[in-house]
Parts: sequence; structure tokens; C-alpha cells
Amino acid sequence: MSVIPRKPKAPPATSPHDPRYYDARDLEAELRRAFQICHECRMCVNYCGSFPELFNRVDKAIDSGRAEGAELIDDADIKAVSDACWQCKLCYIKCPYTPDEGSSELLDFPRLMARERANRAARDGIPLVDRILGEPQAIGAVGGGVMAPLSNFVLASSLVRKVQEKVTGISAEFPLPPMAGETFSAWLTDHAPAENAGKHGEVVLFATCYGEYNVPSVVRATVRVLEHNGVRVRFPGVGEDHGASLTCCGMPNLDGGDVKAATEKIRHNVELLLPHVRAGRSIVVPGPTCGYTMKKEWAEYLPTPEAKEVAAATVDLMEFLVKLGREKKLVREFPEKLGTIAYHAACHLRAQKVGFPGARVLGVVPDTDVRVIEQCSAVDGTWGMKAANYETGRRYAQKLVRGVSDVEPDMVVSDCSLAALRVEKETGKHVLHPIEALARAYGLLPAEGAEPTTKGERA
Repeated sequence: MSVIPRKPKAPPATSPHDPRYYDARDLEAELRRAFQICHECRMCVNYCGSFPELFNRVDKAIDSGRAEGAELIDDADIKAVSDACWQCKLCYIKCPYTPDEGSSELLDFPRLMARERANRAARDGIPLVDRILGEPQAIGAVGGGVMAPLSNFVLASSLVRKVQEKVTGISAEFPLPPMAGETFSAWLTDHAPAENAGKHGEVVLFATCYGEYNVPSVVRATVRVLEHNGVRVRFPGVGEDHGASLTCCGMPNLDGGDVKAATEKIRHNVELLLPHVRAGRSIVVPGPTCGYTMKKEWAEYLPTPEAKEVAAATVDLMEFLVKLGREKKLVREFPEKLGTIAYHAACHLRAQKVGFPGARVLGVVPDTDVRVIEQCSAVDGTWGMKAANYETGRRYAQKLVRGVSDVEPDMVVSDCSLAALRVEKETGKHVLHPIEALARAYGLLPAEGAEPTTKGERA
């Protein structure tokens, strides 16, 4: 047996505000302890590339007679394991050694990998690919609107994408999202709320960068469905909430280890959302990655009472609709049926431990059969977009692809719009967000597509 103790002497440093967080010796000791536990357990071998990498490297050291366990792992081993982690969080959900399970080992593998990347970024700098992918709101602001036709022309050019891959490290093969000709906030500025909006209260919407700049059809459908159910939508930066606008949730920065940039974004968003929370409004989020980050990570990186208050008020969009259903406030008149739905249960939704609220809501629609597919897309934020990871991600996503094809669905649905890009490329099937499917069932959108769109937006 290895001489590495399984139980930590003190709770591990999971927050950058812990003075041990950037201590290289403390981090190395914690990595070795975690690697030892995982090597002995091996439950997560099929979840991502990190665990096979970890097991192989520790096994080689043991087989050579140099080690009894993970005590001799070095920087190359650590980097290989960390680089293979795409932060899907599934290992944490299943792990029997986490704080959530009451285990004395206090293992949190995803946060440990995030800590490793933050330390590496502080030591070596942030790679160009992570600096680019870490700022989706800046890319959207520059490439959307009047620039959308040019941006989408560039995105559609295989030659330009190959050059881009060489320069930036962003895969030429990954189907990057289009830029919208009209942002969500521009649409909302001119939108006239439905007559009964507000009957059942108000919410504040966190539209996500993807919803604001790339596929506003998702958040437009969000507004229409919520208003149809008597809920008024507030949005910082528009209408009576004019002034500063929300920015990115910070997750893309965390993917690259840029803790400072992520924390600045979190602080900005908390300041804008806090007045809404204190006015009694829930924060509804249509994207599971953003929702997970807001619920689980914001108060770690910004450990203030205000951040905790905002995190506690954050709710997944479809989770909010389930709540309306429990309160007998969900409209249950559906002029359109949806048929057989292949519903992709996104990893970051599963990590929130709220079940599959999108599947539950769509299951209420008559003549609708929802088949849940619990497989990973291996995109998970920015990881799957990188050239270095594209083929690995594609290989790991094949269980999801086969799951969708086996259902032979009339409709494919995923809460995660980035996972949808992978599924669309691999299957050729159009993927809707569950809120778009629900809007269609309500007759709020044309049956043949999500809604009429401008050039550069998803149909």
C-alpha cells in the first residue's frame, strides 16, 4: 500500500481566497492524495480522459518498482491528467469520497483540477486559446450585429478556419456558433410584453453570452413562454432596468485558469442581480453551464454574503417551470404535439442535482414521448472547442450520438446549446432547447422551426 494518507490533515483548499490555494507544495500533496484515492477506486474510468491517464501513469510507476502508489507523480503527469479534464463534474456526482457524501476524504476532483489550472496560469501565463475563448461576451460584441454576416462568412470558410486553428488553437472542425444579426437585448428593447405578463410575478433573466450574441431564439422563446405563463421578465440593461448590462458568468475564464478575470465578472454580475434578488425575483438561467457556475462557483470565487444571496436565488429555467407546475400556475393547453423527443441530459444540469426538469415539463405535452439520454457531449464549455481536444471529445461523445440515433426521434432537445452543436454535426439533426420545444407546443412558434430568424441565427 502507498504511504500517502487518504484523509487530509485539513479541509483541502478549494477557494482562491484560501492562503494555501497557490502554495505549490500544498497543491502537489493534495494532487498526490487525490490521485491515490482515484487509483485505488477506479469508479470513474469511463467518464473522461483524465482517469485513464491517471491510472496508466500511476500503474507504470508501480510496475517499474519505483513507487507503491501516486507518491512519485511529477509535473508532466499532473499536466497530462489536468489537460484531459473537461470539467463535466460527473465524477463528483458519482464519487463516494466527496464532502456531499459525508466522506472524511473530502475529495473534489473537478475543483482540484481547476486549482491546478489556476496555479499553472499564475506560473506560466494563460495560453492564447484560453484568452480568446475566455471572453465570449467580447467576441459577441465585436462579431455580432452589423458584423454578423462577415463573421458568419468567416466561420463558414474551411480555409480561414484552418488558418485560425494554426494561430489560435481553436479547432477548425468544431462547429462554432453563428453570430446573430440582432442581439437578444436589442430584440427585448422593442418587445411589447404579453397582456398577462406579471400575473404570477417577475423573474430576472440571465440570458448567457450564447443567448445574447449567438442564438437569441432560445431566450426569445424564454420570454414568450414565461409571459404566456403570466411571468414578467426583467433584464438588466433594458427598459426600466436600463444602465449596465450583465456579462459572462466567468466559466470560460475558469477553464483557462484566469481566476482574476472570472472574479471581476462575478462581482459585476452580483452587483446587478442583487437588487432583483432582494426584490424577491428568482434568477432564471437557460444554460446549464452558466447556471451551475452561478449556483456552485460564484460564492467560492467571491466569498461574500451578497454572492451567496445571488447564488441561492439562481434557478435553472426549466426547473422554474416545474415550480410553476407544482403551484398549479403552468398553462397546460398545448395546441401542438411534439412526438418522440430525444432529450439530452446535459452534464452541468445533472451536476446541479435538480433532475431533468426539461424532460418533466415536455412530458406534460399530450402525444409526446420523452426519451432521456444521459451521455456526455465532451464539449463542456471551452474544452471541446480546442484543436488539441477535438478528436478526443468527438470519440467520447459517440455514446450520446448513438443514443440520439437509436431513439429515431421526431425532435432532439438539449438544455446545453454547445452540446447541441456537437450533436447537430455528428447526427445532422437539428437540436432545440427545451424552452423552444415548449414554445412550439404552446403554438407560440411555427411548427416547422424555432421561429423566424435573421441571417446568422439558428432556425
